[in-house]
Amino acid sequence: MKRNAMIGYTLAAALCAGPAMAQELTGTLKNIKQTGAITLGFRDSSIPFSYLDDNQKPIGYAMDICYKIVDAVKKELKLDKLEVKLNPVTSSTRIPLLANGTIDLECGSTTNNAERQKQVAYTNTHFLTASRYVTKKSSKINSIDDLKGKPVVSTSGTTNIKQLTEASAERKLGINIIPAKDHAEAFLMVETDRAVAFVMDDILLASLVAGSKAPGDYVISKDAFSKPEPYGIMLRKDDPAFKKVVDAATAALYMGGEGQKIYDKWFTQKIPPKGLNLNVPIDAKLKNEFAKPSDSADPDSYK
Repeated sequence: MKRNAMIGYTLAAALCAGPAMAQELTGTLKNIKQTGAITLGFRDSSIPFSYLDDNQKPIGYAMDICYKIVDAVKKELKLDKLEVKLNPVTSSTRIPLLANGTIDLECGSTTNNAERQKQVAYTNTHFLTASRYVTKKSSKINSIDDLKGKPVVSTSGTTNIKQLTEASAERKLGINIIPAKDHAEAFLMVETDRAVAFVMDDILLASLVAGSKAPGDYVISKDAFSKPEPYGIMLRKDDPAFKKVVDAATAALYMGGEGQKIYDKWFTQKIPPKGLNLNVPIDAKLKNEFAKPSDSADPDSYK
């Protein structure tokens, strides 16, 4: 009887241990394990980071990085299969959709700064940019001060429109600031002369100019509204277990050399759907960042 009782206790302990171990998972990892799915937020026109191809499929540099993270999550959770769901986001909706659990990762062109880190978390930096403006060469605008009193567009919900607003106030320029719903709409406003300039991250401006009907008509400013700014894949705040997996995946990607191969694919070669080549080789600052990955929001830490 005692032996049977011992076997019963042992079996009960074993049965209880399974659920207890499963319950050790928390937050995003727990939800992914339970649902067998992970949801990626994507942009429709942030070339070459996250945009739609001819088949309306999200592709790009940030999407490739996110798929590498998905592989790492699948391995961490020991899943045979992990469904990847795709959800469109904009500059205005990306943080709310991340916070309310609609998306698990935001795979776009999102600046990592101290203000946003109060609401969300970021993984290791995958790009460095600065905020500038694009204008038509015929506009004769050569500096930020030349924008005084003129209509200037920027994308709603971005750091760029905030920087433009601050610059206008500090320099007493009285700029007529127009918010656009996305980058494509903003560039179209310059193209159709409804705005004299579009303020955005320089790499996004370069991609929009390269894909325009007349690339030679435009010039990107030397004047900048910001110091170098880091881009990172965005994830929910206060979820250390998930962040640990994501950080380890991106660090391995960047330090191992595969990160630069993915970079070269999107910035130094022809990309779909029109065969554009942005011709933006990786610079020394980003190479240094790949060698020592960091999620720092401080622009001065990127040298």
